[in-house]
Amino acid sequence: MSHAPHGHQAPLEEPSIRPNEGWHSLHIYYQVDQAALNQLSPGSIAAGQEELCQLLDPQRPGAPIRLQTSVISGHRADLGLILMDPDPLVIDDVCQRIRSSSLGTVLKPTYSFVSITEISEYVPSVAQFAEKLQREGANPEEPMFQARVKGYEQRLPMMNQQRIYPEIPDFPVVCFYPMNKIRHPQANWFDLPFSVRAELMAEHATSGVKFAGKVSQVITASTGLDDWEWGVTLWARNPQYIKDIVYTMRFDKASARYAEFGSFYVGYVLPIAEALRHLRIGS
Repeated sequence: MSHAPHGHQAPLEEPSIRPNEGWHSLHIYYQVDQAALNQLSPGSIAAGQEELCQLLDPQRPGAPIRLQTSVISGHRADLGLILMDPDPLVIDDVCQRIRSSSLGTVLKPTYSFVSITEISEYVPSVAQFAEKLQREGANPEEPMFQARVKGYEQRLPMMNQQRIYPEIPDFPVVCFYPMNKIRHPQANWFDLPFSVRAELMAEHATSGVKFAGKVSQVITASTGLDDWEWGVTLWARNPQYIKDIVYTMRFDKASARYAEFGSFYVGYVLPIAEALRHLRIGS
């Protein structure tokens, strides 16, 4: 006979497909099937244009909270979408409506990445930030030390808000790639003590700060949701900055020794009507 455990137990939370914190995220890429396009009548193409322009309008009622369209460089894709929302079915509804639209036979999905926004475990608390300054030789009695800690304390909530409920910047270039931390016997990230991993990620973050105002970054978590562990989305004022930040950060030990990367998708942000015209779909 089983016995009930002693003590008070917190009630289980209600089952939900919405995260307790943060949003679902989908990056999905399409190629234009020219043969399928050639088979459509001008009327069907015009109808499909109208459907997609309404569906992929970020301001329409019922749209995902974040929706961005871009045209993609290279042969792997032509059109890219970034979709974020608390409800994954709101995101999937966009994909299903594209598939069932008049242009559904023309836009062939070639790659997708499923993830959730998160606050990384390596983001230091205010106390951890203060400890780091002391390890670097700062004197906690000096006003400069106290000012730096106070400044970090004031910035942290805003930075964490951007991590889990990200605003998309008004930048013309977007880059996405998936990544893992390596589990090689000679370079296993997950065998390292947390303190060492945190120091390596702090070095990595310091490299990225140099690109403030030029590049905006969002890291989404995909462990258990996709084939990779994280997705990295970069928005930049200029494509040069994408090259520069990725090159710079690959010399950090967290990347040079412990990271592996998937395919890179680079796009140029356009409203869907302009994207379709660029892709020669209709007039």
